[in-house]
Amino acid sequence: MARITIDPFTRIEGHLRIDVEIEDGKVKDAWTTGTLFRGFEIILKGRDPRDACHITQRICGVCPTSHGHASSMSMDDAFKIKVPANGRIIRNIIEGAQFVHSHILWFYHLNALDYVDVVSALSAQPAEASLKKVQAKLKSFVDSGQLGPFANAYWGHPAYKLPPEVNLIAVAHYLEALEMQAKAAQVSALFGGRMPMTMTSPPGGVTHVPTVDDLKNYLFRVKELQDWIDNVFIADLMAIAPFYLDAAGVGKGPANFLSWGVFEDASFDPKKRLLPRGAIFAADFPTVHEARAVDVLEYTGHSWYKDSKPLNPAVGVTDPEYTEYDPDKKYTWAKAPRLQGKPMEVGALARMVVAYASGQPTAKKLIDDTLAKIGHPGQPQVLFGIIGRIAARALECKMVADSMYQWGMDLIENIKKGNTAVYADYQIPDKAQGIGLWEAPRGALGHWIDVEDKKIKNYQCVVPTTWNVCPRDDNGVRGPIEEALIGTEVADAEKPLEVMRVVHSFDPCLACTVHVIHPESNRIMDFKVS
Repeated sequence: MARITIDPFTRIEGHLRIDVEIEDGKVKDAWTTGTLFRGFEIILKGRDPRDACHITQRICGVCPTSHGHASSMSMDDAFKIKVPANGRIIRNIIEGAQFVHSHILWFYHLNALDYVDVVSALSAQPAEASLKKVQAKLKSFVDSGQLGPFANAYWGHPAYKLPPEVNLIAVAHYLEALEMQAKAAQVSALFGGRMPMTMTSPPGGVTHVPTVDDLKNYLFRVKELQDWIDNVFIADLMAIAPFYLDAAGVGKGPANFLSWGVFEDASFDPKKRLLPRGAIFAADFPTVHEARAVDVLEYTGHSWYKDSKPLNPAVGVTDPEYTEYDPDKKYTWAKAPRLQGKPMEVGALARMVVAYASGQPTAKKLIDDTLAKIGHPGQPQVLFGIIGRIAARALECKMVADSMYQWGMDLIENIKKGNTAVYADYQIPDKAQGIGLWEAPRGALGHWIDVEDKKIKNYQCVVPTTWNVCPRDDNGVRGPIEEALIGTEVADAEKPLEVMRVVHSFDPCLACTVHVIHPESNRIMDFKVS
């Protein structure tokens, strides 16, 4: 038996450690460790509630908008605010731009190098001048000995399956995707004032009143993104997928899915959001259950917090107490949230599965068409794992970008009719409690606020990666990433590419040396992973 420690885990946001035990070429056990404590809940205590939507955006530089929106929504709930129609649409637009930005970033720059052998692209024989130019640039990197962002990976690993020509196309699109990320960020800044850390979505709605000219500029940029997503992003997904269909089922995890829902419709009913609220449990798939905040408990028996009974976030406590790393006791800063006592996978796959099972027509068509193209018609369960998480990000990116165009058109119609209200005024009560349940690109996001004497008495966040990267609960049940790693085949323990694929498929948000320890000799080898 060999034990592998990857610390810090790279191509993610933040600081993550992964430990796995490998026996007979497969992962037998796994532990996920969040290695950095930040304590935003503690920072917020005693502050003006209106500060929260700005401070909580600093939780993450990739998905700040979602935190801002969830925070403002918790105050909309607490202060009984009805957001105007245009405020709702503009929030959707700003959120949509972040989703598109994040999905492109993850697919091409955080995840693709687990499947695309960059060095193999040098042996391709491209006919197009543009690809020849990319290949020449790549060759200059290799010849210089400085591969830049492509350095220190496991090039040549047998798990890479793409032919050189496809690898080269993927590298070219990797570079294009840098530009498309920027375009998505520009769209967000048009209405949010800046990106990251937008400024215009406080409790009550938004503070930016767009003109028709603003919206024409917006629609032009969104159309650019739509065209690229349709003709490059989705095309890349379908070009790469056939080579990795044997990975279907790898990294499945508990197959329980949670979506709080995202992108409001006019009813403000979370079950009618573009991507609706709901929970699916493996035991009775595809039944969609009601997802309720009251059914959330956070366990800390294996986390570096003072021991307490499992608590709902509405009365949650964040009281840090670091002891030592001990996989049998406490080994992470992440708490262990559960819904109805179950570990829940969150993220694009969860959202799309809930939408599919709920009968959301766009999601259903996108998934059914994709299943048919890969030879698994009517079998959505084949997507439960690393392949499904990749497909879901691309399909959801298309779905959101297409909706963004329609939201812009809706906003123009409202403005032409003289409907320009974007914000509802309010008063902060002496005492109030509220919940903002929303989605970040990485998954289900909840903010709980408790106000007393017009100040924040308590504030709790349960973020997407807390759901996915959480440790065992007090009953010893593994978190989703830990469970997804069990049974993963590892061809070479000194090059654990397969482990990286499973973890990256969840897009954990927690920062590049890999330590592989041989238990017989305790010999430590250092690997830098791109």
